Amino acid sequence: MTIEITAGRYRGLKMTSLGEADIFGILAFDQRGSYRRMMPDNTSYQQLVQVKVEIISELAKDASAVLTDPIYGLSPAMHMNGKAGLLMALEKSGYSGDSTYRKVEFIDSWTPEKIRKMGASAAKLLVYYNPQAETLADELDEMIRQVVRDCHAWDLPLFLEPLSYSLDANIPKNSPEFAQQRADIVVETARRLSQTGIDILKMEFPVDLQFNQDHDEWRKQCERLSAASSIPWVLLSAGVDFEEFEPQVLIACESGASGFLAGRAIWKEGAAMPTDERQAFLTGTATDRLRKLIRIAQEKARPWTDFYNMQPSTENWYATYG
Repeated sequence: MTIEITAGRYRGLKMTSLGEADIFGILAFDQRGSYRRMMPDNTSYQQLVQVKVEIISELAKDASAVLTDPIYGLSPAMHMNGKAGLLMALEKSGYSGDSTYRKVEFIDSWTPEKIRKMGASAAKLLVYYNPQAETLADELDEMIRQVVRDCHAWDLPLFLEPLSYSLDANIPKNSPEFAQQRADIVVETARRLSQTGIDILKMEFPVDLQFNQDHDEWRKQCERLSAASSIPWVLLSAGVDFEEFEPQVLIACESGASGFLAGRAIWKEGAAMPTDERQAFLTGTATDRLRKLIRIAQEKARPWTDFYNMQPSTENWYATYG
């Protein structure tokens, strides 16, 4: 059974997906703090903006959409291919609270209304989330519902990116102990958050590859994630190398994902290169990577229109719209 959504949100999803396939092949470059750390210490604000312009304007030629941020992303958004959709991030980099109790902070003076008015197709929100942190998870669920209301008031689809983390300071996320919990945490996160009214889930791979190279297990856990989510989900790259991400995209899409939303797996080596080298890298290696991922998604991913349909078109639909 599909969910009926407004014409504006339907159009926003169409603008961020690929043609008649209705699958997502989105380029992510909304990094801010981690982006600064990738670059030399003396890199100016204008230089950081210019690098984003170069990367986004080149790769937007193939991507279904681009995710960027308001801090460095206005000029890149205005220079990119007009055929690609645009997503803008709502949250600040990082989190408030300690490492085992992570809260969201929003970018000051930045709202869904402004995102709509500057021409974006959708909004994106990142939250650090562990469903086992019951009180905090409940609080985050309600906060997300409020963001949904704010976005939908402006007919903006909301992409939500929940990142798992450990509630035990003695068990880091990159440990074998957390790897054993990861799939259950990711699957339960999808189950809970797909009920909050968001439009698309941007999910991390449910298996930690450094501790598990069993592709049958990868498929099993991706299928669990798809079964748990009542809305479309796309796979994020989480900073892994392209060679790791490509097989993840294949199995995720074969298992029910509606595409990918990937950044550093595609472009990270190019950020700190000199301009001439960066341009050659972008038109060669990075474009090839993006096109390979798009081909996989076009052949294997589940269309988001399996989940959503548009409100009926009637003769006087506009009279009561909104």
